[in-house]
This record gives sequence, C-alpha cells and structure tokens, in this order.
Amino acid sequence: MPGLLSVLALLTVWTVASQLTERPHTLPAPWVVASRIWSLAASGELWFHAGMTLMRVLASFVIAMAVGIAIGLWMGRSRGADQWMNPLLVIALNIPALVTIVLAYIWIGLNEVAAIAAVALNKIPVVTVMLREGTRALRPDLDDMSAAFRMTPVARLRHVVLPQLAPHIAAAARAGISLIWKIVLVVEFLGRSNGVGFKIHLLFSSFDVAGVLAWSLAFVAVMLLIDLAILRPWEARANRWRRDEA
Repeated sequence: MPGLLSVLALLTVWTVASQLTERPHTLPAPWVVASRIWSLAASGELWFHAGMTLMRVLASFVIAMAVGIAIGLWMGRSRGADQWMNPLLVIALNIPALVTIVLAYIWIGLNEVAAIAAVALNKIPVVTVMLREGTRALRPDLDDMSAAFRMTPVARLRHVVLPQLAPHIAAAARAGISLIWKIVLVVEFLGRSNGVGFKIHLLFSSFDVAGVLAWSLAFVAVMLLIDLAILRPWEARANRWRRDEA
C-alpha cells in the first residue's frame, strides 16, 4: 500500500505540473503519455523494440553475472588473486560506461556483439565486488566441516559455498538488472537501429517529449514486472535462512 500511494502521489504531482506549465508539449499530461503507449502497443511497434532491448538486457545480464560471480569467488577465496586483481578492479569500476561503449563500437564494430559486450563489461566489476565481499564473509567452520567430511570441490561449492552466497547473488542480480537496462539504452542510443534507446534517439531529434516518456515508462513497467515476479521473490527465498536462524 505505501508503494501504491507513492506512485499515486507522483502521478498527482505530474498532473498538476502538466496543467500549470505554459508549454504543454514539454511536459505532457499522464493521460497523453498513456494514450501514446496504448497506440504503440496496438501497432505492435512497442513489442518489437522492447523485445530487442529486453534481449540485450538478458544477454548482458547472464554474461555479467556468470563472469562476475566466478571472479568474485576467486578473489574472495584467494588472497593472491585479490592482491593482483584489485587494482584492475578499481580501474574497471571507475571507467565511465560511455567510454566502454564507444571503444567497443570502435574496436568490434556497430553490431550486437559490441553492444552486449560493452554492457556486460560495465556490470562485471560491480558483481565482482559484491561477490568478493560475500565470499570473505563465508563461515570458516563450515569450510572445516566440508574438509573433515572430505567433500569434493564441486560438492563443497554446491552445498556449502553457494547457499551462503545466495543472498549476495540475489542482491547483485537486483541491483544489476536496473543498471544494465539503463546502459543498454545508451548503447542503443549511440549505435543500434532498433530498441527502446534507438526510438528515444529518434524522438529526441524531434523534441517529442510524450514519445520519450511513453517508451521510457513502458520499458520501466517491463523491468518492474521482472523485479516483482522474479527477482524480489528470489531474493526473499535466498534470505529465508536468515529469518529461520533468527
């Protein structure tokens, strides 16, 4: 209920501001934007371009999570790896996303490989840091137990390490998906011929604020649905052992 009330408050402020402005085309009313979204959905244009953007988001997300988890686990378990790779990690965290995108397009070309690689490279350092810190917090007594029972490395990873890291992985996923889709829009804005970012680029050229808001809010709704239906329940399940322990 508080979440719904906050959204209603935002819509109220938006409505009042749109009615008070002397230039309605710079801040269209909510119903104008909603009508635009409906038209895009009815024509099928929304589904095609949102689908292309979602494909890039999911591909980048899977790559970033897989690589980031592996590197973070390695750095968290190995002091030597952490000492060698930490400077590179700090550098990667501070390279602007725009620079990575531009260089990927120059070095690889204006194609899907460059687009997805640029997004994944921007997210991997963030996942790595979160998983490294989570790995450092693993319980040493459980490591001792697994060694006493002579568990294989695979069994130890499955039954001891990953269950403890599940909350950190879920948190990295929720934080990552919101960051990734924003970077995907920049990638599409700069060098793709389809997707939500591409459409925003076209609408920006004609100063179509209603269109920009329509495309943006439509995709925000998609990402919100993914968060509510998949990521938030996953995070709650991953943290269930904390409540049981308490």
